[in-house]
Amino acid sequence: MNGAPFVDFDYSVMTERNAGFVTAEGQRRLRAGAVFVCGVGGMGGAALIALVRAGVGNVAITDPDRFELSNLNRQLLATLDTVGKQKALVARDHVHLLNPEARVATWGDDWVDRLDEILPAYPLVVNGMDDVRAAIQLYRKAREHRVAVIDAYTAPMPSLIRVGPDDPRPEERLDFPSLGRDPATLSAREIAECARREIEFVITHTSALAHFDARVAVEVLDGLRARPSFAPVVLTAGQLMAGEALSCLLGRPTSTDHRGWFLDPWNGRIERPCHDDALPGSATPPPTPGG
Repeated sequence: MNGAPFVDFDYSVMTERNAGFVTAEGQRRLRAGAVFVCGVGGMGGAALIALVRAGVGNVAITDPDRFELSNLNRQLLATLDTVGKQKALVARDHVHLLNPEARVATWGDDWVDRLDEILPAYPLVVNGMDDVRAAIQLYRKAREHRVAVIDAYTAPMPSLIRVGPDDPRPEERLDFPSLGRDPATLSAREIAECARREIEFVITHTSALAHFDARVAVEVLDGLRARPSFAPVVLTAGQLMAGEALSCLLGRPTSTDHRGWFLDPWNGRIERPCHDDALPGSATPPPTPGG
């Protein structure tokens, strides 16, 4: 922030062009709203920036990673100036460049152990991380604290999920080997199996492979390649997550649920899993694209 030109900040001026999308009362709700963003790299970083620009006044951030050169292809907060810097701290400073009045809390590596402290203060979570073990614990604690989690699938298509307090957890829907177990006891192989079942669900129940190289997908499933990420997909998913979070803060109903939906931007259509039992290996057929 050093060297930035001094400008008199005015929240009402910053948000005045939200008019028509957000009422004056709605803007007050956003200013008082609180969101916990787990992971501020690709999807999480895009969601965070959109939330703050829309006027959300209270955010908590956690991300133990540092920006790398490979992040430049899709992470909005990744620049040559931020490579090597801790993502959570870069995100905090960027929020204050947008809204110096925003209240920003950053949480360190122990955030999973402090969810009983965090979640009562942030009744809405945006999950932008790819740590399976931490996500399992996050979802369990979110149920305990009656907190909604907004998420996206590991998919080559933008997607969106909203898991409410009474909805089944992803580990329950996709039959992860973590069920009924302490996530800390899961082996690396079992964590990989959790990720594999999510990817298999996406491949089986969407037209994703029509837009992605199947050979690369197999290499990812076999653990031979890191998960690919592409800016149009990642950033679109982040914006969808932010839009869902804003609707929740404003009390507006949406059609998003715990099964989620996928956006096919190449053909201009939405794809939805049809049933809760549409799991890998089930007898339920894949949905018709666009259905």
